[in-house]
Amino acid sequence: MTAVHESLMTTEEFEELARAADRIAEGVRLEFVNAQLAAKAMPDGDHGRIMQWLIRTFMMFRPELFLTPQQGLRIDRYRTGRARPDGALAAADAFVGQGEWADPEPVLLVVEVTSDDQGTERRDRQEKPRAYAETGIPVYLLIDRDSCEVTIYSEPRVDRYERSLTVPFGATVELPHPVNVELDTEPLKDWVR
Repeated sequence: MTAVHESLMTTEEFEELARAADRIAEGVRLEFVNAQLAAKAMPDGDHGRIMQWLIRTFMMFRPELFLTPQQGLRIDRYRTGRARPDGALAAADAFVGQGEWADPEPVLLVVEVTSDDQGTERRDRQEKPRAYAETGIPVYLLIDRDSCEVTIYSEPRVDRYERSLTVPFGATVELPHPVNVELDTEPLKDWVR
């Protein structure tokens, strides 16, 4: 038997709800992944420090690119989903003039850093790898603070990434083409709960 997912709402209804949530409830970040509404936890200090470290790393090794935090992206095969990855790596001007939900075409890598909420397992480890692969984003970097591991997904094909590599915090790992950056994950050990 095949499961059928019926959307709770249209993409337009979601965007209206997300705008209202931004105005009314400070700190609420909504996403619409796999036709399901989700609230994303606000980042804590360690989460923010990890993002600072990544921004600095990419600026040192790929200065022509910028890791944009919280840029909304139109995701999935038909671009009807909406996600706010913790970071989207693209040319510095890639999102200029795009508004809240940008075209993901110029994105080379998305980053998610796990948060302390009950939706992390489903959202960051299951739904987002599929949605980002369907979107054609070349690399998905998951920094998993629960398991103290980094997982790199690459080579998107239809609805999944063909390759994934998981290493413990402390390992040095190569972010594959088109990113081509060596990432020493040793500092991540200092920013876990």
